[in-house]
Amino acid sequence: MLRALLPLTPQVLRVINAYVRVPPPQNEPILAHAPGSPERASLQAALERMASERIDIPILIGGKHVRSHKTDTVRMPHRHSHVLATVNEADASHVQQAIQVALEAKDEWARMPFAERAAIFLRAAELLATKYRPLLNASTMLGQSKTAHQAEIDAACEAIDFLRYNVHFAQQILSEQPVSSAQTWNMLDYRPLDGFVFAVAPFNFTSIAMNLSVAPALMGNVVLFKPSTTAALSNWYMMELLREAGLPDGVINMLPGDGPTVGNPALASPHLGGIHFTGSTPTFQGMWRTVGENIARYKQYPRLVGETGGKDFIFAHASAADDLDALATAIVRGGYEYQGQKCSAASRVYVPESLWPRLKPRLQEMIAELRMGDITDFRNFMGAVIDEKSFKRTSSYIEMAKHGGSEAAILAGGETDRSEGWFVRPTLVQVTNPRHRILQEEIFAPVVGLYVYPDAQFEEALRECDECATYALTGAVFARDRKAISRMMHALRHTAGNFYINDKPTGAVVGQQPFGGSRASGTNDKAGSLLNLVRWTSPRTIKENFVPPTRVPYPYMGE
Repeated sequence: MLRALLPLTPQVLRVINAYVRVPPPQNEPILAHAPGSPERASLQAALERMASERIDIPILIGGKHVRSHKTDTVRMPHRHSHVLATVNEADASHVQQAIQVALEAKDEWARMPFAERAAIFLRAAELLATKYRPLLNASTMLGQSKTAHQAEIDAACEAIDFLRYNVHFAQQILSEQPVSSAQTWNMLDYRPLDGFVFAVAPFNFTSIAMNLSVAPALMGNVVLFKPSTTAALSNWYMMELLREAGLPDGVINMLPGDGPTVGNPALASPHLGGIHFTGSTPTFQGMWRTVGENIARYKQYPRLVGETGGKDFIFAHASAADDLDALATAIVRGGYEYQGQKCSAASRVYVPESLWPRLKPRLQEMIAELRMGDITDFRNFMGAVIDEKSFKRTSSYIEMAKHGGSEAAILAGGETDRSEGWFVRPTLVQVTNPRHRILQEEIFAPVVGLYVYPDAQFEEALRECDECATYALTGAVFARDRKAISRMMHALRHTAGNFYINDKPTGAVVGQQPFGGSRASGTNDKAGSLLNLVRWTSPRTIKENFVPPTRVPYPYMGE
């Protein structure tokens, strides 16, 4: 079995004397969870069990479960009175312990042949595809209010894809070697970074938490992993998965807690080797600022890799007139799946006047049909927004639209209900000002702003789309006219790191559409690709001279 897991990498192997290859990666199939299917039955059983218990989630340092005097709770967003777990919160002393333990584990982990590290994560992928699939899906559904389908494509399929494809990409990196001239041998030694990597995860994707911590670890780094408290339930089962797969103690240490309480001592450590972050733009900018202020104390320049906010767009051209159902579906799915809480969610739409009279009623009808409620009812399309803070922020934008005068009008939705869960009806707001706040600011909720532009002002509308928001994560265009598509691709080239033609701007697949954006959306290091993994290695060039010179003078110096 081990032979199939070892890579094509020139190195000393502990087990066998061979250059071997990791299995070719394949994207994990999405299970339908249809009525009567075995996956639906196992998922429902896991949902019932998790909903009936309240677990204690510890701080995890060097494989040891650590409790603290300060705790928080994980609640169901769609039933906020129901507590799923108590979370122990780390303080500065726990961060220091984790740094020490990680550095103690670092040398042995870095010296472990890549083949053996790869085998751990490939085993984790297979455990997640089988035993852990209902556990990760159920915990993501209950703790993060995802539907069965949204949990399946995130906590199961994308997380599995990250594990498999990261091993494949790492093998490609390690196989890249320089040329050698006569009588010499040149090599590249792919070392881990000095110190530790600080991985900070968001609430919205369990798979992102997996990649943030696993990608640096695969390349030989040790990791301090700070999950979002609201996603701590699924992230805890993720850590249990990695432990069962054989990850050594101390390689990834989990530190739940308040952002500054955990982050400040981590960023103050001279051993900070890098930051792997997904979250808000202001938070990442604050971390970058802190690193800059501390730059003289670090043992190396830390690698900063971040995927941050988005104000993702759908731009329609008049030639999309015969594809209105596809356009409307992209707006509704792209804007409202998982309550608009995807970094890639469509949150601003540009539509020409010629299409609007027919598109408007289709959108209103589609949105009115969306079911919202408890995600354990598989008939529901949407759950609740993540917490009270998000609910209040989203409500403020809806109130702004309701009192927007001539500049804003709610065409669908606009209702909120906090009595049982943090529910916000999918809301469509038409604005007349192309620089309206609803078109500019990240809301991260099921609120989509729409601007109708005169057909003759196509170029001006493209310019507004490019300049309106500071972000550049995802975007989509709809058209049949190939010349128009070409023009939109050029005009909007820098507005999105992931660009879609006649498709919604969400749903990037590992190995197919590497994910990331620039401007205020991040460093564009493309999760799910070789480009991300190469950031977690510090290459050393080695030259061996088989016939070294024995005399100082050069030939040109002769008489």
